[in-house]
Amino acid sequence: MQLKQVIIAYKARDSQSKRWAEICAKQLENRDCQVLMGPSGPKDNPYPVFLASAGQPIDLALVLGGDGTVLTGARHLAPAGIPILGVNVGGHLGFLTESVEEFQDTEKVWDRLLEDRYAVQRRMMVQAAVYEGHRTNLEPVTERYLALNEFCVKPASADRMITSILEMEIDGEVVDQYVGDGLIVSTPTGSTGYTVSANGPIMHDGMEAITITPICPMSLSSRPLVLPPGAVVSVWPLGDYDLSTKLWMDGVLATSIWPGHRVDVRMADCRVKFIILRENNSYYQTLREKLLWAGTRVRYANNHRN
Repeated sequence: MQLKQVIIAYKARDSQSKRWAEICAKQLENRDCQVLMGPSGPKDNPYPVFLASAGQPIDLALVLGGDGTVLTGARHLAPAGIPILGVNVGGHLGFLTESVEEFQDTEKVWDRLLEDRYAVQRRMMVQAAVYEGHRTNLEPVTERYLALNEFCVKPASADRMITSILEMEIDGEVVDQYVGDGLIVSTPTGSTGYTVSANGPIMHDGMEAITITPICPMSLSSRPLVLPPGAVVSVWPLGDYDLSTKLWMDGVLATSIWPGHRVDVRMADCRVKFIILRENNSYYQTLREKLLWAGTRVRYANNHRN
C-alpha cells in the first residue's frame, strides 16, 4: 500500500478521538503524506468534501470512533473502493473496529501498511431505493441508499407508538404481510446488530446472504428468513394513514415512504474493504468477547481435547 493521500475521520465531539487523529495526521505528514482530516457524526459529514477535494487517489481512510462512525464511513467510501482502517477510539462495542491496543504504536502501523503486512476483508452491502407502483416501474423516485448493517422499514412518530402493516415480496412473489413494529433487511455483518436484538439469526460475516427479520410481529408464525444474495426484497407499507413510515439505513433516517411506494432492497454492487491488523483474526473470538459468551456459570474442563 502507498500512503500518499490519507483521509482521517474522527468521532465528532470526542476529545480522545480528535487527539488520536491529530497525532496520526502529524506522523503521516512527516512521511510526506497528504492528509485530509475532519469530524464525523450525526451533524458532521466530511466525506463529500474529502472525495471532492482529493487531488489524487485516496490510499486509506483512517476512521477513529465506534461502529456508528465506521458505518458512516463505509456507506460513503465503499463505492470509491477506498480501504478503511477502523479503530475503536471513543466507541463502545467495537464490532467493526480494531482495538486501540492494536493501534498503540502508530508508527509501526504505518510501516506495516507500507510493507503490505495486513489483511483485507471484503464485506457485502445492501442497497435500496423507493419506487412508485408495481415492480414493472423500474425508475426510482429517490436516490440509491447503501447500508453495511441493515435497512429497516418502520414508522416514526413523536407522540405515540405506531403499528405498521407491511407486505413483503421476494423476487416479485408475495410472501407475507407483517403487522408489528417493522421489518429489518440485513447483511451478515448486520446480523449481530439490530437483527440479533429482534431475535434474528447470527450469520458469519464472510457469507453473502440477506436476512429478513420482523420486529415484534403480532403473529407467532412470522419468522426470520435467510435468502440468497441475488434475491430482491420489496416492502410495501399498507394502511399508513398517519404517513409515518420511514426507511432507515444503519440506524440513520434515509427517507419517508408514502402510500403506493415500495422499497426494493438487494445486494449492492460494491463491497466495503476493511484493513485487518490482528494477526489471529477470529470471528468467533469477536462473538465471545463482544457478546460476552461465557457458557455456563460453572466452567467445566474439556479433557477430550488432550
